[in-house]
Amino acid sequence: MAHNSVLAELADIVGAAHVVTDPEVMADYLVDWSRRFHGVAMAVVRPGSTDEVAAVVSACVAAGVPIHPQGGNTGLVGGSVPASSPTPAGLPVVLSTRRLQRLDAVDQQAGQVTVGAGVTLGALRRHATAAGWEYGVDLGGRDTATIGGNLATNAGGIRVCCYGMTRKQVTGIEAVLPDGSVISHLGGLDKDNTGYDLASLLVGSEGTLGVITAARLRLHQPPGASTLVLVGVHGFDEALDLLASAVVPGVRLLAAEMIDDVGMHAIMALDDLPWPLAQQWPYVLLIEVEDGGAGEGLLLDDALDVVAATDASTAQRLWRYRDGQGEAFNSLGITHRLDVSIPFESLARISVQVREAFAHDPEVTAVGVFGHLADGNLHIEVIGPAENDTRPDEIVLRLVTDAGGSISAEHGVGRQKAPYLAWCRSATEIAAMKAIKSALDPQLLFAPGVIWTAE
Repeated sequence: MAHNSVLAELADIVGAAHVVTDPEVMADYLVDWSRRFHGVAMAVVRPGSTDEVAAVVSACVAAGVPIHPQGGNTGLVGGSVPASSPTPAGLPVVLSTRRLQRLDAVDQQAGQVTVGAGVTLGALRRHATAAGWEYGVDLGGRDTATIGGNLATNAGGIRVCCYGMTRKQVTGIEAVLPDGSVISHLGGLDKDNTGYDLASLLVGSEGTLGVITAARLRLHQPPGASTLVLVGVHGFDEALDLLASAVVPGVRLLAAEMIDDVGMHAIMALDDLPWPLAQQWPYVLLIEVEDGGAGEGLLLDDALDVVAATDASTAQRLWRYRDGQGEAFNSLGITHRLDVSIPFESLARISVQVREAFAHDPEVTAVGVFGHLADGNLHIEVIGPAENDTRPDEIVLRLVTDAGGSISAEHGVGRQKAPYLAWCRSATEIAAMKAIKSALDPQLLFAPGVIWTAE
């Protein structure tokens, strides 16, 4: 079927205004937030309902047109945009889920809510808060990242230490499979052992197995008043020891985040913020605990260099040093972002080795390390090399996998890390995953080149 025929059929389904072919309008859909990954597409299609998604999928599959599902396009590994050249099957369609804005009333008895894939994380969090609840996932890009994207990548964020990853929040799913059929299992039952857990399968699948259109999500009782501090530390081992000794037994840890001096000075320059501590430190540790807000949940030695939040405004300002890290590193140039998980005992060593690896590289202008101390998730930023230079990725990921870590903690595999999947997954595991992919998507039309290199 010719492109024009496909586009005409898609316009009949979603309306001509929602089949975008203007290159200037399409541009925002074809480069991811890292700015390293750029794609090409026949069109951007913006369905407004699950039925429209199903019809779009059916039309594209019948015509053999690849489909690239996309949420808020805040991804950092190239998984949210198509490839930079046409696939063997031709130019893809970007299927944007941003118009899927379902946001049901909170089920007060179950502590759950059903939400469309296009709702932003920030909107969901405000909706839950207004109803007296807390959604367990939070991250700096909350007002642009969508729930569909969070589900597709199994997003983590700053509250994993107390609530877990996105997958742990999901009690039901609605999705359009690659044959255009719809699965809808949104009952939200806590106990439902009736065969395979398709929700868990689709969460983290990065658009390769279909299009998530809605989910039933678990909510939590909001935490009580908390104490938030920033502490100067020399490195990861010191930070881990401090975290183990400072939190009073029985007090819930809400967050433990590390920021290095490169990232601190970058966000200070970007937002015109002061250095918050009395002395300069190579790392700053942010700790938040639920202790009633009186500071009694932390045992901190008087000799430590500490600043504590005294009110909500101060807490928001202190959190900005951490929340703004992505924007801060973006301000320094094209960034090779490596989101990795590392065993706790290797955090300090890897953070040093990464800097040593690039210390004499004339193309590298900065190396930064920040991330989630409580779950061993580091974000390593290498700035300077060209966007298509894979050498920094390979160097960092080899250090991580040699230490028994994972090449992806919370951002997904995407295109960036597809060539290295075998570094942390066995051939048997990869074969099993590809078998699932082939069973659901026999034409391999969904998100080609994501998770695995295109075949």
